[in-house]
Amino acid sequence: MKKLIAGNWKMNGSLAANESLLHALAEGLADEAASEIAICVPAVYLAQVQSLKKTVARLAPLGVGAQDVSAQLEGAYTGEISARMLLDMGCRYVIVGHSERRQYHAETDVLVAEKTRAALGVGITPIVCVGETLMEREAGYTEEVVKRQLAAVVHANGHCISEIVVAYEPVWAIGTGKTPSPEDAQSVHAVLRAQLKAATDQFSRVRILYGGSMNATNASALLAQPDIDGGLIGGASLKSVDFLKIIAAAQV
Repeated sequence: MKKLIAGNWKMNGSLAANESLLHALAEGLADEAASEIAICVPAVYLAQVQSLKKTVARLAPLGVGAQDVSAQLEGAYTGEISARMLLDMGCRYVIVGHSERRQYHAETDVLVAEKTRAALGVGITPIVCVGETLMEREAGYTEEVVKRQLAAVVHANGHCISEIVVAYEPVWAIGTGKTPSPEDAQSVHAVLRAQLKAATDQFSRVRILYGGSMNATNASALLAQPDIDGGLIGGASLKSVDFLKIIAAAQV
């Protein structure tokens, strides 16, 4: 199974900056990468990224994803974007349940499960984020929290749970420059792997990414762990040199 390196641009970018970044990535990408590479961009830039993929040959294999999706299929939900719309824009992936959505938009485990179902329903692969806060970690609740968050998704999507990607993102490590040791990250990934194994006999198809300040310096050590199948990259995905180094680390 190939590793997956997915960039999350968050609420960053401009037409000019995006074009410059993607051209720089194209120059550094190998003709045939040993891992899958994707970028999850603000919805307003999906059309631009797809256009660049068509005109810049080395960007063709790049998977394109969105950063959120509505749980609703259509209707009077002003400002929302449905899974069908994302599919229409050529999205292969969509991030659901990112800690920033849970924290700032009060997304619950149930809503994340519903968004996962909406994405799966149209054939888009959801990157389902789970992770604990610093308070939860210090109280010894890491395993309980991540298992609860994943369990909601499994319960609502058990028949096709093997089609998701999971991303473990310790909330306290996102954007802070702090990361758990590779061994600590591996231990949480192993817990998630065991939970998936109990849920489906196709558990080996599910990639579990690490997301939480993975960067050019620590990527190799994290990606060397047996249950870390790639990375969900935040700030480093906005810097072509750093993102390319992480991609290179996944090729080993």
